[in-house]
Amino acid sequence: MNILSEKIKEVASSTIPVVLLVLALTFTIVDVELDLLIRFLIGAFLVLIGLSVFLMGIDLSMISIGDHMAEATARSRSLIGMLVLSFLLGFLVTVAEPDLLILGDQVEKASAGAMGSTFMVYIVSIGVGIMIALGVIRVMKSKPLNKFMAITYGIILVLSIFVADGFMAIAFDASGATTGALTTPFVLALCAGLARAKGGKSAEDDSFGLVGIMSAGPILAVMLMAIITGQKEIHGTAEIFAAESGIIQPIIRILPSIFLESVIALVPITSLFFIYNFVKFKIPRREIKEIIIGLFFTIFGLTLFLTGVNSGFMDMGKVIGIEIASGSLKLLPLIGLFLGLIVVLAEPAVHVLGHQVETVTNGHIPVKLLKLTLSIGVGLAISLSMVRIMVPEVRLWYFLLPGFLIGIILSFKADPIFVGIAYDAGGVASGPMTATFVLAFAQGAAMQIPTADVIVDGFGVIAMVAMSPVLCVMILGVLFKMRESKHVLNDIEDDIQVSSFRPDLFSKNDCLLITIDRDLSDEAIQLAREVGARGATVVHGRKFKDVEEIFLSFEIPEEKDLLIMVVDNEISLKIMEALEDKMNLESSDFSMLPTEAFGISG
Repeated sequence: MNILSEKIKEVASSTIPVVLLVLALTFTIVDVELDLLIRFLIGAFLVLIGLSVFLMGIDLSMISIGDHMAEATARSRSLIGMLVLSFLLGFLVTVAEPDLLILGDQVEKASAGAMGSTFMVYIVSIGVGIMIALGVIRVMKSKPLNKFMAITYGIILVLSIFVADGFMAIAFDASGATTGALTTPFVLALCAGLARAKGGKSAEDDSFGLVGIMSAGPILAVMLMAIITGQKEIHGTAEIFAAESGIIQPIIRILPSIFLESVIALVPITSLFFIYNFVKFKIPRREIKEIIIGLFFTIFGLTLFLTGVNSGFMDMGKVIGIEIASGSLKLLPLIGLFLGLIVVLAEPAVHVLGHQVETVTNGHIPVKLLKLTLSIGVGLAISLSMVRIMVPEVRLWYFLLPGFLIGIILSFKADPIFVGIAYDAGGVASGPMTATFVLAFAQGAAMQIPTADVIVDGFGVIAMVAMSPVLCVMILGVLFKMRESKHVLNDIEDDIQVSSFRPDLFSKNDCLLITIDRDLSDEAIQLAREVGARGATVVHGRKFKDVEEIFLSFEIPEEKDLLIMVVDNEISLKIMEALEDKMNLESSDFSMLPTEAFGISG
């Protein structure tokens, strides 16, 4: 139960701020029926408990399934087999994604059935399956992610010329909705498992990026569907919205159908896993039992979550959007900004992403900086979405296409691991709160404003939110690379300047350059100290070619450290022998230079 309590704390941190904002609005500027307010609070409680149980079930079942299926994919003997299995995994897990199920239902309602929920879910899932298959091939072949994404979004840019604004909004929103509570951990586990199975020096970089690749699938699928079927436009009618009356009855009425929907959504991916387990894996009974228990939690949690969303949570979002648009229109962008700030600052996945970035940058980009950057970015994204709803001349592609274009350009400037994290980060901010309350809020505003179209303007907010983390992390990645390059150069210059103060000491010294695995640096320095060294300067290898060549043309592989020691020439050979003997280093890992190489003479 410790896992459940942790999940409840995580979900509460993102749910409670939204509830408090709603209560503040309902007691000040928004007039809401008492039945709806009570049902919203019940729905929020169901969302809290349901999503917590669902995420616990994911940890117990889907992540293990993702690991095992990654192993099966990596060991596939044929390229065709790898493609087929990857496609099935991507397709089947997306069919069960809660955020996509919610979006599909909203699209069906807004389009008055012109695009059915089930049809949209399957079209989007096919797109995800294809991109997952291509992404797996990219990982196994170690192809650069930045080039892959540049080609992908180049195709999207061309297709967008032939697609109407309504389909573009749905396509990009579907992209954000697919990277949700189920697909994101599953695909991250799949990607990490593939990278481990493949190994090699690029394994760390390959552990990220598959979520970003998969998010391009829905965009391509919806756009191609619109082009192939010849559908030029899709519009929504601004029907008068009336929240359902009653408190308990609306919840009880939808519960059976949502339970059935949850079971049907999860059966395909679990069936594929159990077939593979029967034929290949032969997983121990204890692990199988844990996976089965996790699946029950997943279904139960998904049922509660979707019930809470559909019984009052989204209705409240629409009503607030309608009320503000009708009575306090000028406040719409401001409330959108504030909503974006609290959604991101309270989102647990953002904190996880922050720790990833902090670890990769050795603390140079702290969690607080990333959270502040993302909260401002997402807040502005929702605020601009409200402006787009209010002003018909402002169109979605004015923001999306330049935004992703800048992201692609920056991907060639940032460190490779940042590129993968950035594209994966798109699914971090566009979580359950965005796919439910924020989307409903935008829909409500679009329903009320006469010049707005429910589909063209009411959708697109998830896409705007999903784009912000990509840009933010990419910008931080470029800044980190620039700072790291400058930091390394300054360290080297400082060492040389300090040395030049006492040339009489260095005439009897040698400079040892030692290339060593990063996790062995501390042990090597300690061993050198035992022999007589006083310490070392450590330079981390990070693929910065210009820095590598500046320091005496000495190459530093990205997964290694360069230890720089200035030692008495009487003990330099002893240090090398000790390291070679006890650390199993080879002679090619050492270089010994006279201090005159630094321009220092005795």
